[in-house]
Amino acid sequence: MTNYSKRAAFKRAPVAAACAVLIVAGAVHAQQLDPLSKAAATQAVLGTVTVTGIQAAIESAISVKKGADTIVEAISSEDIGKLPDPSVADSLSRLPGVSAQRNKDSGKAQSVSVRGMSPDFNGAVMNGREQASAGDSRGVDFDLFPGELLSGVLVYKTPHAGLVGQGLSSTIDLQTVRPLDYLRNAKKDMALSVNVRKLRSGVDSGVVDGQGSGDRQTFSYVDQFADRKIGIALGFAKFKDVGAIQLVPNSWDEGKTLKFKGADVKVPGAFGFDNVQNTQKRDGAMGVLQFKPSANFETVLDFFYSKGNSVLKKNGIEGPVIGGKTGAADEDITKAYRGTASLIAAQVDANGIATSGTIDNYKAVIRNHIESASDELKSFGLNTKFITGDWTNKVDVGRSQVTRNAERYETTAGLPGSCNVAGYSCDTISWTGFKGGNNADLGIQYKTGVNYSDANVAKLTDVLGWGGGPLSPQAGYVANPTMSDTLNTARFSTKREMEFGPVGAVEFGINHSKREKIAAAVEGVLVIKGGDPFGSMVAPGASVSSVQGIPIMSWDPAGSLGSVYGLRPNLNGGIINRNWTVAEKVTTSYVKADLDGAMFSIPYTGNIGTQFVYTDQYSSAFNSDSAACAGLTVDSCRPTTEGTRYSDLLPSLNLAFDAKNDQIVRIGIGKVLSRPKMGDMRSGLEVGWNKTLEVFNDAAGNPITGAYAGSGGNPTLQPFRANAYDVSYEKYFGGKKGYISVAGFYKDLQTYILNAGRLVDFTGKLTPNALAAAPAGASNLGILTSPFNGSGGNIKGIELAISLPFSMASSYLDGFGFALNHSDTSSSIVFNPIAVPNADPGLGSFAIPLPGLSRKVTNSRFFYEKHGIQIAVANRKRSDFIGEVADYKDDRKITWIAGDSVTDLQVGYEFQSGYFKGLALQFQAQNMNNAPFITFTDTPENGKKTYYGKTYLFGLNYKY
Repeated sequence: MTNYSKRAAFKRAPVAAACAVLIVAGAVHAQQLDPLSKAAATQAVLGTVTVTGIQAAIESAISVKKGADTIVEAISSEDIGKLPDPSVADSLSRLPGVSAQRNKDSGKAQSVSVRGMSPDFNGAVMNGREQASAGDSRGVDFDLFPGELLSGVLVYKTPHAGLVGQGLSSTIDLQTVRPLDYLRNAKKDMALSVNVRKLRSGVDSGVVDGQGSGDRQTFSYVDQFADRKIGIALGFAKFKDVGAIQLVPNSWDEGKTLKFKGADVKVPGAFGFDNVQNTQKRDGAMGVLQFKPSANFETVLDFFYSKGNSVLKKNGIEGPVIGGKTGAADEDITKAYRGTASLIAAQVDANGIATSGTIDNYKAVIRNHIESASDELKSFGLNTKFITGDWTNKVDVGRSQVTRNAERYETTAGLPGSCNVAGYSCDTISWTGFKGGNNADLGIQYKTGVNYSDANVAKLTDVLGWGGGPLSPQAGYVANPTMSDTLNTARFSTKREMEFGPVGAVEFGINHSKREKIAAAVEGVLVIKGGDPFGSMVAPGASVSSVQGIPIMSWDPAGSLGSVYGLRPNLNGGIINRNWTVAEKVTTSYVKADLDGAMFSIPYTGNIGTQFVYTDQYSSAFNSDSAACAGLTVDSCRPTTEGTRYSDLLPSLNLAFDAKNDQIVRIGIGKVLSRPKMGDMRSGLEVGWNKTLEVFNDAAGNPITGAYAGSGGNPTLQPFRANAYDVSYEKYFGGKKGYISVAGFYKDLQTYILNAGRLVDFTGKLTPNALAAAPAGASNLGILTSPFNGSGGNIKGIELAISLPFSMASSYLDGFGFALNHSDTSSSIVFNPIAVPNADPGLGSFAIPLPGLSRKVTNSRFFYEKHGIQIAVANRKRSDFIGEVADYKDDRKITWIAGDSVTDLQVGYEFQSGYFKGLALQFQAQNMNNAPFITFTDTPENGKKTYYGKTYLFGLNYKY
């Protein structure tokens, strides 16, 4: 390595000044906060990877785990700008007790569950500071954080008093590099890394048109100046993935009956086929400026920036062969547009199934939908450490902000008008390959009588009256939800070393955070400008595509509101209640003592302390009539602001016993909490008179028909709370080359959060319109479905892990190694329903499965690394679980997700000497086994399967 003196001729002062200006200009609110535990003291690993490669990263992570006072898991970069996986979520899912949930649109790992609990139970921090989130929950989507810009990740499974922003299941700390520390430990004067990879996605997924393509580029630079008193780190990442076009079928009314030659014949009911393409882009930047003029003073300024965009395009054909869309009433509307369909030709088998046939009076619905979303993350921090006498003081301020803007256009095209009105016409549809229930299987083929690829035929219009008929035309729908989350933090701590029995140091601190999340939504029905119930227009810029062999019209509806469509705002109470603000102020004061002593002659280290947490939360939203809001008027919608205050005392104790021979036994005891989703804390309610609800009886015991019913949030909602007990046994080999661990945990839930119906008094919460809809003398009592706090239950589990190089068994196996971990987690939460008058006597207590809980999770990784060759095969496997996915209305929906097993491959070669030294070739294959993403309601076999295919990445990496 070229030494510092030999590089003196390199004029770096202008570079330093320029970089400093860049960081300061973009980081007015920046911060950096060291994790405050002995685990983080050995955290040099996460910011100071000194050697490269898979085994080096494993040893670095093992070193962090071994030196910690708490139970932790760690990930370290294989080298600067190079985590072991393409995403943070992928890397985290390799750890014991951690599993990843894939994004339903892209198939890529997005959020993680730790110890069987949903992502919302994780505390997420960066350099020790809490982070804002893009959705209505607190769970951080880790795809906002390009992995190449991080030097490591630390997962705290047990809390300590100095850890602010902790979660019920874990606290995940994302780490950026500290340049002076990194270069000192790496014994370098400067480090540089450039990585370029090409991407191929959707391989073997049954794509319609080729495969997806994209690229990833990253750049990392670490340097030091002013006699090693100033350090700087810069990182940039760019990612683009234009996904493969996939064919997604849909069906309903799997078989209908029509008369043919006097006999009942079964024909297809309704079908749909879509070509779906997902495109993702993300740009990220990281910067750190570290100034350390002496051992008594240090300040670190850091920023992290990420901006992403995703677009999901759907182009397809759907509609009922006969019948309607949702039921009898809808069938009547459909008939008004197309008349009564009849079977005019058919081949009928012995079972009365029309295996092929033709039906008249058909109208196809051509779909052109686009769902786009953009997000922007800005995270800044400034951390200053200074020593005064015997006290080490730290001051930290930070700001994390995420904004997300989405746009959803749903448009319909086809034959305008009604077959029952002169001047308009309908179509015919024919099929082959029908077996009685395979409306949308790939084996059935449909053929239309008209050319729906002709934009002059398939016009933008309300094809089948799905908006309710001619009096309420609907040629599409548009929604523009936005979300912003801003989190400001300030912290002061002071620590003094001492010798007082087992107490080696004492620390006092206070942290104040202020957070505000704002949701807004504008949406409504698209109508062809002019107001004609049968209005139509030729799609501008139309092109031709094909779906399941049917040529159809294709166009991009983005931005068409105003030019093509007019808007009829949706003023339903549920839409109005998508507009809310939730804010909270949290002050955490703590005291923590570091321990170093012996118990029964067994040495131990650890910490003991407590946090006192004071929370002040409130929300502003609307109480609305569930039927409709005629604008934000006092009659139908009125503003409401509610909130609450509460406090928590969170004691904790962590002990690590030295059992000799590189054996450690750890014990963790503490009280932990996870705050509610901020969307659940909204104050608004949607309440109206339900004419069919039966809640009360009259004096004679007969049920009274009608009662108030509503839904909404709960601004007085308090956190999940639990008493947590952990124990772990760890055996290390070769210092930090390998280990075996067995860990068990038990969380005794004191409070939990459940969304269910309860009997409540709506007095003071009803709008005049809602009151007017009820009969005279109606009770203000009714059923409210909203989040509320319950109590009782537990979560428990066991985790096994082993990581060993094969060279420990034989020198002939030098370079080979493996890591394997398995967890088994269960929960027991019993809900006792709140009694309501005349409740079903058979309704008793029932168990609640926790979202995110996979009973069994297994991760494995086998690798070979020697002579510059690097090969690794990894698999992550989890059992079925309840997850959350965003639906077409941008709402998070609870659904069963089938367990999966995903296998990845990594192959590389790095030149060890000569002209190409520092250059490495890389190849990665994700989801090599093409594991599908399956959501279901009864069994996985009957669920909806999505195949994303394999993703290949090939590229070059150069480091200096």
